[in-house]
Amino acid sequence: MDVSYPEHAVAFGAEVHAWLVANLPAGWFGDGFTMPAAARKRFFEEEWPKRMYDGGWICASWPTEYGGRGLDLMESVALAEEFARANAPLRVSSLGELLVGPTILRWGTEDQKQEFLPQILKGEIIWCQGFSEPASGSDLASLACEGVIEGDEIVVTGEKIWTSEAEDSDYIFILVRTSPDKPRHAGISFLLMPMRQPGVEVIAKPQPDGSRGFNKVVFTGARCPLVNVVGEIDNGWRVAMTTLGFERGTSATTGYHRFRTEREEMFESARRNGAAKDPRVRQRLAQSWIVTEIMRVHGYRSLTNVLLDRNEPGLEMTHKVFWSDYSQWSTKLAIDLLGMNGQILTGADTDVRPGSVGLGTRPQMFEYPASPLQQSFFFARGESIYGGTSEIQRNLIAERALGLPKGP
Repeated sequence: MDVSYPEHAVAFGAEVHAWLVANLPAGWFGDGFTMPAAARKRFFEEEWPKRMYDGGWICASWPTEYGGRGLDLMESVALAEEFARANAPLRVSSLGELLVGPTILRWGTEDQKQEFLPQILKGEIIWCQGFSEPASGSDLASLACEGVIEGDEIVVTGEKIWTSEAEDSDYIFILVRTSPDKPRHAGISFLLMPMRQPGVEVIAKPQPDGSRGFNKVVFTGARCPLVNVVGEIDNGWRVAMTTLGFERGTSATTGYHRFRTEREEMFESARRNGAAKDPRVRQRLAQSWIVTEIMRVHGYRSLTNVLLDRNEPGLEMTHKVFWSDYSQWSTKLAIDLLGMNGQILTGADTDVRPGSVGLGTRPQMFEYPASPLQQSFFFARGESIYGGTSEIQRNLIAERALGLPKGP
């Protein structure tokens, strides 16, 4: 395992940091800095995307011919880490940049690249993901959403669930079954389908904090141009596995920074309210430090494997289970540190610091009555589900990494 970065990546990271210092709100990196939540939300939704685009940081890892900067792997890591350390979002809605764009670059036709990549780059399209279905659980291959080819279109009928940002999305990248007579993993197609059309109904699934980040989407004869099929008809499973690889690989080296920020905020909270004097609390805080440092080492291990083109079966699945379980545990600890105050929805219109728990990744959620910490607590309940449930991940680790036989 290599924990050192090459000189060019270190220099690039310094360039990124200098830009962040110049473009984040004045005083952002200073001790005691606070910012009204409403002003923070407005800045990151309105001003920040413009500054990001002008700075050339959006989709910076993409090839230059498609609007990126052609960063190599270590430069991309340095970029993501500097933003994570600063607790600054790369973009409010990032599915286009992190999932759809790379998938189109890998599988898309030249026409698809020319149509969609510039719009993703400029933030002109908001995307949502249509993989999960109500009756499928974690068994993605059992999806039943139907896609029937009619002329130069595919007519889609069925349902998707847990569709984040569907209420605001212009397009959905969706898996549909186009050949039901073929084996489960065959006969699936990957579509780039418009959301704003007849036959698409978005039904909110409100969360305990009042947010509606998750949705159910019902398709009744919605239409998608045949030219928007990515990777050819009935090849959607292979395309989707590529997309899931992007999804699960983006946080290997940067997720640690998120949890370290939350850890330090919990330490400070315990000092302020006197909870740090309780030996039981100190034990839980010590466990938090240990686990987050393990994440840091694991991130280096994952990155080293990529650089050496080395595959360790089950490594990323193990990491997924590890961090999602910890996230639920740590947000429970953070709520406990607040005592009875943690049970009250305190509202979001308060001054918040850049390092406050739950900040940085989802600034659009400040309109809801829960505090940022409470939002993180509620959101963490789903982290052992999205991206592959912990139960399914453990089965896959047993079978693929440990070579254990399947159960009856």
